[in-house]
Amino acid sequence: QVQVVESGGGLVQAGGSLRLSCAASGSIFRISFMGWYRQVPGKQRELVAAITGGGGTNYADSVKGRFTISRDNPKNTVYLQMNSLKPEDTAVYYCNAKGLRSSLTVLDAWGQGTLVTVSS
Repeated sequence: QVQVVESGGGLVQAGGSLRLSCAASGSIFRISFMGWYRQVPGKQRELVAAITGGGGTNYADSVKGRFTISRDNPKNTVYLQMNSLKPEDTAVYYCNAKGLRSSLTVLDAWGQGTLVTVSS
């Protein structure tokens, strides 16, 4: 029905940058929310950055000033530009999309995750 796919993860040295992409496809009528979450072993999954249908953004305090979320609505794609990466940013990053399917049923889909590893 609806597929969410992340890409762009990899290995980078501290201070470097990565750009993550998340593309939603399938029977989508409207996406009202797209967010990036991350999770590391032994810790709860946390919201990193989110963007709403109106264009509003929200960031975790730990990434403010370093990460930027943006979107390309016609492509149902959201990006996460990550600069000044720190080892603490190492995690599996997940993308979540919420909205409405073409059937006007609730859309809430997660991607498979992409691993970001920041070496010191």
